[in-house]
Amino acid sequence: MPQAFAFRALGAWEHHKFKSEPTLDSPARPVVSKYLLWPPLFARAVRKPEFLSKEITSNKAAAITANQPPTATRMTAEDRRLQILRVAVSLFSQRGFGGTTTKEIAQAAGVSEAMVFRHFATKQELYRAILDHKACSGDSMNPEQMVAEALKQKDDRAVFEQLALGALEHHECDPEFQRLLLHSALEGHELAQMFFEKFVRRVYELLGGYIAERQRDGAMIKIDPAIVVRAFIGMIIHHSLNNNLWDPNRRLLRISNAKAAKHFTDILLNGIAAAGDSTSKKKTERKAAGNGFSRKK
Repeated sequence: MPQAFAFRALGAWEHHKFKSEPTLDSPARPVVSKYLLWPPLFARAVRKPEFLSKEITSNKAAAITANQPPTATRMTAEDRRLQILRVAVSLFSQRGFGGTTTKEIAQAAGVSEAMVFRHFATKQELYRAILDHKACSGDSMNPEQMVAEALKQKDDRAVFEQLALGALEHHECDPEFQRLLLHSALEGHELAQMFFEKFVRRVYELLGGYIAERQRDGAMIKIDPAIVVRAFIGMIIHHSLNNNLWDPNRRLLRISNAKAAKHFTDILLNGIAAAGDSTSKKKTERKAAGNGFSRKK
């Protein structure tokens, strides 16, 4: 009798199934019931119907969870944000901004695109975060802090040599960021202007103001401070570009960053003309204006 009842129940269920199979247009139905399933219909003894209404208790759920293998630790929101940021910098430096999409950033980071926008609502916010992250990564991106004591002491050599060394060390340790800035400039990307306002202009104002002050002190010759700053930064940037992009094997020049910073500072402050080489005072002044920016006190 129980078997006959089971077959009749199975036949009724099959009939109901084919008549009520949901279509793509039909409303969604729950996939998993919160109730325990009825034991197999082909069991020798059919259990009492009241067992059908017994819910899975929290204790049982806890026991099931306890037997599951441990899952990997989830990243904190800050760690996830930093991970996305690093992936974005890497992709931007390799492919440029026009060749990188938020979808590709999400795939490389192993997250959904929605997760990227959760941490960075707009691309502009992502670009600002890149600059802020780099600004907080070391003193080499904070020129005022790097040479604060040298500026106070008016130590010309320390000011220029410390700035040069900090920039060279930063470029060597983080070539990705240099490539990213080149991409931004070549593509006319807004990040290039953001970097100019946040860092380049600050260096020009810092060094330009210091040079003008030293000119008033009589320690440096009269020349447009912006030209001096351009010459100084030019030596540093060209050296870094050679090392990172054009000549990574250092075939043309193999020199430590410390020595490079020292020699660049020597050239800036003392020039390359030998002392006493000029034949007239006027010629000496012209050479000084063209080759040297420091005058002995």
